[in-house]
Amino acid sequence: MVLTQSTMMPLGTKAAEFNLPDVVSGNQITLDKFGSKKALLIMFICRHCPYVVHVKDELARLGRDYEKKDIGIIAISSNDASSHPDDAPASLKEFAVELGLTYPLCYDETQDVAKSYTAACTPDFFLFDAQRKLVYRGQLDSGRPGNSEPVDGRDLREAIDATIAGQPVSAMQKPSAGCNIKWKAGRDPAY
Repeated sequence: MVLTQSTMMPLGTKAAEFNLPDVVSGNQITLDKFGSKKALLIMFICRHCPYVVHVKDELARLGRDYEKKDIGIIAISSNDASSHPDDAPASLKEFAVELGLTYPLCYDETQDVAKSYTAACTPDFFLFDAQRKLVYRGQLDSGRPGNSEPVDGRDLREAIDATIAGQPVSAMQKPSAGCNIKWKAGRDPAY
């Protein structure tokens, strides 16, 4: 496990297109699926990472809490499943069902989507406004394995609430931290 921080993609960056299979339904999920939602949260997660395991219940709670709000949510796993079988689609499906995720969990086999978002770690969060411009990238909250900080999603929830309300999101954002994305041989983008 290599502790890695998010790359902190420049605020205002437009959301990149994607077309990925949802590991539960098998449906293809695209950027257009989220249509006119006031906000779109894209999170890069996986099943095996201790940092994701530490926050998995909050990730599920986020989906339930915002299910009826004007936000689209998608989780994406981009890890190389050949080296990390816990992150293969069948295992991810079990994970999504166990957590009762209310949003799609997609598998990025080519890792192209992770690259287009400069995703570097799991978990890594990207929040876009109605124009699909990046307004938040950073940590869920200050909780980490081994510290006593609460896992309550405070930082991300404040950004989501502001975005849905049409309010500006503070540019003072702390990077997310977790395991590095497990790149396929020769695919490490070295941001």
